[in-house]
Amino acid sequence: MKIIISGKHIEVGASLQAHIEKRLEEVVHKYLGRVVNLDVVITKEAHRFKADINGNTGTSTGVVIKSSGVSEDVYACFDIAAERVEKQLRRYKRRLTNHHKNVDIAPALTPIKAKKYVLESHEEESHDDSPIIIAEKPTDIETLTVSAAVMKMDLADLPALMFFNSANGRINVVYKRADGNISWVDPEGKAA
Repeated sequence: MKIIISGKHIEVGASLQAHIEKRLEEVVHKYLGRVVNLDVVITKEAHRFKADINGNTGTSTGVVIKSSGVSEDVYACFDIAAERVEKQLRRYKRRLTNHHKNVDIAPALTPIKAKKYVLESHEEESHDDSPIIIAEKPTDIETLTVSAAVMKMDLADLPALMFFNSANGRINVVYKRADGNISWVDPEGKAA
């Protein structure tokens, strides 16, 4: 496993690097056993520190690990992010080993190519009703089970995920609600 540790507006010392490497190796080997790479970025923001962890499992499922933590102590901010990674991996492993539900984590069909757009926020009132596109990025809409979509959304720390439901072939969306629960949208009608 390759761990890349970097800092923005801060010098990451040897002691902090050793702490990060030890903690991440423990977590990954306990729950997953294999991760290709992990990127850890420690950022100094005024009087607070922020730790961002991004990782690639290297599996064909396209599962990524993503977490962040904020604190006034640099070690505490990393520990918060590492606890979130551990929680994500624990849930992932539980779903993989749950033989009673027969969870299918691999997409059944080839993903459909799509484009993802980032629109400018309209904080101020504008006379032009058309949104301004500030970013365009290719993405895939995969065929997944609902539980695999929730797992993927959780591991990637996404607010929402669109997918083709493998049970009925329709486009579905899962998203995190403000109350902490997860909602699932499954439109009625014919399959795509």
